[in-house]
Amino acid sequence: MDYEYAPLRLPPNVDRLTAAAQLAIQAEFSGWELARVRLFRDGTRQVMLRRRRINTPQPGLSY
Repeated sequence: MDYEYAPLRLPPNVDRLTAAAQLAIQAEFSGWELARVRLFRDGTRQVMLRRRRINTPQPGLSY
């Protein structure tokens, strides 16, 4: 399978519940799924989202 990836960096002031809600919205409406999350010591989260690559255009990420 061929995937496209979208890296996101969430600042330390975004709590876990807010981050989960934001990622759930992206999954619901844009077809993204969580591939990886890294939590750094300063509280920053590095998130990697992925979705299958298809020929028809899909909505991008909204911030």
